[in-house]
Amino acid sequence: MLGVRLEPDLEARLDRLARKTGRTKSFYAKEAIRQYIEDCEDYLLAVEVSKRNEETFSLEEVRRELGLES
Repeated sequence: MLGVRLEPDLEARLDRLARKTGRTKSFYAKEAIRQYIEDCEDYLLAVEVSKRNEETFSLEEVRRELGLES
């Protein structure tokens, strides 16, 4: 269980959104946290990969290699 205190204006916006869509405030809070965690994990993975200093390929090179040139 998690309790979160929001600024009054953010709480009001969340409440309006929930009422307009028929979803719960908890639904939107969970969705926002899930998306934020995924974004942070993606960022950390990208930082980790960038530190490997591996060879990279441009989109054009990949397309050419795969025969996807237009």
